[in-house]
Parts: sequence; structure tokens; C-alpha cells
Amino acid sequence: MSIKNNLQELKNALNKEVTLVAVSKTKPISAVQEAYNAGQRIFGENKVQEMVGKYEELPKDIKWHMIGHLQRNKIKYMAHFVDLIHGVDSFKTLKEINKQAKKHDRIIHCLLQVKIATEETKFGLTNQEINSILNNEELKTLENITISGFMGMASFTEDKTQVSKEFNSLKTFFETSKNDFNTKNIELKILSMGMSGDYKIAIKNGSNMIRVGSAIFGNRNY
Repeated sequence: MSIKNNLQELKNALNKEVTLVAVSKTKPISAVQEAYNAGQRIFGENKVQEMVGKYEELPKDIKWHMIGHLQRNKIKYMAHFVDLIHGVDSFKTLKEINKQAKKHDRIIHCLLQVKIATEETKFGLTNQEINSILNNEELKTLENITISGFMGMASFTEDKTQVSKEFNSLKTFFETSKNDFNTKNIELKILSMGMSGDYKIAIKNGSNMIRVGSAIFGNRNY
């Protein structure tokens, strides 16, 4: 099937509350343009340099999401255009995002990455570490960022029960945090969970943003 058909089939299966991020990492500009021509406007990249190159070549109404692990020294290269950063896993990173956003007189939206998987390779913060960040008085001084929600990645396993349990644990924590935190730069609205292999389970467990690549663009060449 074509990218256009894949997108249409995927969107037909989603309810309006779920935002689709088309993960275009490693894919050529022509593939992104094809998805754009089919109506997709939100794309996710996991490497800053690749995202910058695509931003420069493609239409400027695209909303670019940084979905990979973020190195603080790379933030300055995308601060003038990035729409949402998914994988923030330290207060130092938040401070650097704020610093770079301020230079461009922008507010950058961020998601805190919560570690829900059992795998050691997955990045993320514990619930306790998230609460520590959200309770940090210094956070109130960071006027050029907004913490817009949480992001989580489930374990890479065939055990759907385990995946569902991990997503559900994040949904519960998200709902609790929404009630506990609501200040000027904390607006917990986005729960980013689910990729090509598990987005259906994620949606059942409350995800309102999914990150899908291969189901749109086909298998990836790493």
C-alpha cells in the first residue's frame, strides 16, 4: 500500500481524541512530502541533525516533534522551530530547553519521559523523580517551556498483558498528576504512548498521542 493509503487506513481507525505523529526518522524527504500531500502535518524525528535538514527543505506548516533521546548540546539547533519534545528526562534538560527557547522568544512544549518498561535500555524517570521536577520551585521561573504531559515506552515483548499493564500504570500516574499540578507552565494534557507495534493497546489504556512509523512508511532501514 502507498503512504497515502496507509495514513488513511490508520486515521480511519483512530478517534478524534488521538493525535498521530508520523515517525519519519531515516525516511527520505520525498516520503515525508508524500505523507504531507496526504494531509499529515505532524512528524517525529529522533536525531536533531536529520530533523533540521528536513525542516529546511519541507513546508513550514509542519509541526516537528523530537521523539528520541535528547542531548542537551543539540537543543540550540532546533529551538527556533521544534513544536514538541517528547523525551525529557532531567531538570537540566528542561533548563537548557528554556534557555534556548528564550533566545527565540518562543515557548517550547515538553513531555517528561516516564520509565515504565522493565528493560534497562529504556530511558526515563521514575514517578518519584517526575514529582520532584514538578514540585521544584525553580520550574516556575522557566517561562519559555510548558510541560504538556508525559511520554512512555512499553517493554519490547510479545506479552500484551505486560504491555497493557505498563501503559495503564502511566495512565493512572498521568491522571493523578493532572489533578495535583496545574500551574503557569504545567498543563498536563498529552499522554504520548504507543508505536506501530503497540499503539492499539496504548489507546485502550488512555493514550491520546501515538508515534507511528513503519505502519505508515514501511519497514525502516537502520
